[in-house]
Amino acid sequence: MLSPTRTRATLLSAGAAVAALLAGALSPGVAQAAPAAPVAPPTTPHESCRPDGLYKTPGVDVPYCSVYDTEGREKMGADHQRRIIGYFANWRTGKDGRPAYLASDIPWDKITHINYAFAAVDSANRITVGTDGPNNPNTGITFPGVPGAEMDPSLAYKGHFNQLTKFKKQHPDVKTLISVGGWSDTGGYNDDNGNRVNSGGFYSMTTNADGSVNQAGINTFADSAVAFIKKYGFNGVDVDYEYPTTMKDAGNPLDWQLANGRRAGLVKSYSVLMKTLREKLDRAGAADGKHYLLTVAAPSSGYLLRGMETFQVQQYLDYVNIMSYDLHGTWNEHVGPQASLFDDGKDSELAGANVYSTAQYGGIGYLNTDWAYHYFRGSMPSGRINVGLPYYSRGWKNVQGGTDGLWGKAASTTCPAGQNLTKCGDGAVGIDNIWHETDTAGKEAPAGFNPMWHAKNLEKGIVGDYVTKFGLPADTKLTGTYVRKYDSTLVAPWLWNAQKKVFISTEDEQSIATKADYVVDKGIGGTMIWELAGDYRWNAAKGQYEPGDTLTNLMYQKYKTATPYGNKKTNIALPAEAVKVDVELGQFALGDSNYPISPKMKITNNTTKPLPGGTEFQFDYATSAPGNAKDQSGFGATVIRSDHTGNNNIGGLKGDFHRVSLKLPAWQSVAPGASVELDFVYYSPTSTPSNWTVAFGGKTYSLAGDLARGVTIVEPTDGSGPGGPGGTCTNPAWAVTGEYPANTTVSHKSRNYKAKWWTKGDEPGASQWGAWQDLGAC
Repeated sequence: MLSPTRTRATLLSAGAAVAALLAGALSPGVAQAAPAAPVAPPTTPHESCRPDGLYKTPGVDVPYCSVYDTEGREKMGADHQRRIIGYFANWRTGKDGRPAYLASDIPWDKITHINYAFAAVDSANRITVGTDGPNNPNTGITFPGVPGAEMDPSLAYKGHFNQLTKFKKQHPDVKTLISVGGWSDTGGYNDDNGNRVNSGGFYSMTTNADGSVNQAGINTFADSAVAFIKKYGFNGVDVDYEYPTTMKDAGNPLDWQLANGRRAGLVKSYSVLMKTLREKLDRAGAADGKHYLLTVAAPSSGYLLRGMETFQVQQYLDYVNIMSYDLHGTWNEHVGPQASLFDDGKDSELAGANVYSTAQYGGIGYLNTDWAYHYFRGSMPSGRINVGLPYYSRGWKNVQGGTDGLWGKAASTTCPAGQNLTKCGDGAVGIDNIWHETDTAGKEAPAGFNPMWHAKNLEKGIVGDYVTKFGLPADTKLTGTYVRKYDSTLVAPWLWNAQKKVFISTEDEQSIATKADYVVDKGIGGTMIWELAGDYRWNAAKGQYEPGDTLTNLMYQKYKTATPYGNKKTNIALPAEAVKVDVELGQFALGDSNYPISPKMKITNNTTKPLPGGTEFQFDYATSAPGNAKDQSGFGATVIRSDHTGNNNIGGLKGDFHRVSLKLPAWQSVAPGASVELDFVYYSPTSTPSNWTVAFGGKTYSLAGDLARGVTIVEPTDGSGPGGPGGTCTNPAWAVTGEYPANTTVSHKSRNYKAKWWTKGDEPGASQWGAWQDLGAC
């Protein structure tokens, strides 16, 4: 997401919140042709460094070891056990009279990655940062007289890009990624004069007007992105596409007219985009001897994720950055923390949608960081996930009810122009909104949007000397007292001004320290920050807070001696041999119609052996959904283990997975190359199920589609070869003239069968619908 006014048209109103509980899809792997013989893992040293679950471009020796160690963990420097990813915003140049935040202000020794915000998709489907020239902040601007901001004369470009390259030479462990999109630039871009061009951006680049995949547009963009990062020295691409979801009116309201007509095709085309980028980056990396990163900023909202099926693109990503903020804001009247770590069972928005009282959904509150983390943990190792932290506030005025404003309401019917809302929250303004954006009519957009350094000054009763730079009078005075409040269950601080009825959701040392401890304890890869310019330090000479690195340094101190992050998708031991039996979930209903979540689960046998009746599948799905998934097709899907139980998630989900078992019906076999479908149902969003096993012929295998490290892809045995598992052919041979009562056992063509009912003349194995149950090889 990422960009000042994240009013994000997730629009989690009470009505939309019900929908938010109902999403997901499950689909590990795409069907692949079966090999003629067992295939061992590649012997190249680079394969030993591939992260668990990361897709590898076929036929390419991807140089993973340039970025990862032999355990598949990212190499970031001896004092960086976890990622600290900071977004750097290109518009804070100081040229507009407001405080600058330049590359020289970045705490380079404390962070591991910089995401540069933002590039866009132009009208020709290419990546763009505008036309080169002296006023271009990315490639042309200079900062004469600013210590530390001198240009590197050896580079062919100036601007922020010059500065990033210069400082990377001094800090070679820090990686930079170009972030494309964001709230403002997903569906268009601003031209060199600052005028918006409604080009369609990601929406039209990936998806044609009829909903089909725009492969030509995707190829053009991916080729331009590869050339771009090579030209400017970036280490990868970060896709901030907001949002490829089927939920109507999601994302920037300026994009709705074009995006809504393409909703049915967005998820598929998003997957094609990410696969194409992954493969082109892999090929470029192999040629250049370095692995290029591909990451995304992913939503944390259950509403948005409900329309993204099971986030199948996770397999193409080095890691995912969860935008675990903007969970409450002035797009509706509900007043609460924008980035709480946990649920407290009292969220007024969720309560209004009967989330807590509906047993079917397990009473699970989903507007919190812990829920979002567990959603992605269902399909990714914890180390390939980073949780997002806001270095900015959101706030309301005229708050009614609640406890010191918490879970109160602040309704307004005067919404910012261009948001296409008929009802919104009463956002804080003026001194409580200094980082404000303007609406499409050029007026201040009320949102309580402030850097943390300004929020700290409000808390201490200080009017900083910078307020005139944000359009406020020099004699500005504070009204009332901003009292810091903190809820330890939510892990959320806020400022409450009882006189003004102003509630400002914040972050500070206590909340960030607790979240950093959570990251370490869960084995999470690290944290992502929007944005670095919001951090603070105390300026004793001026007696005020200013931009600094207090919160970032706190995380650095927490992480530098932490244990290595989690590098496995599974929490259990899985077989070392994998077969090409593929599973995908599809045919999801679109938007608000996907209730309950009931896709088709398609099992495809890409081995050379049949899957007999009784073949058992097991898999894990995330505890972001309650442990009550089922099938409606007679496959007996049963949750056999739950890491989280209970009718809520107050204080956090207790574990990562529910494990499901289902079996092919006794009469149902799946021939090589054939598929079978079942109706699967679950009740809250969850990402792609993983950690699959399949058991038949007396042996259990993993599935190749999980992309696990260290497995060998084999052809399964059916017991007919030497030493193979199975029964013995001591049962009487089937005879075409024989009469067989129910439960009679026979042997035929090296397999045992049992009669389901009285039969004569029906050949065993001739039909999956026939009278005989396949008992396996003998």
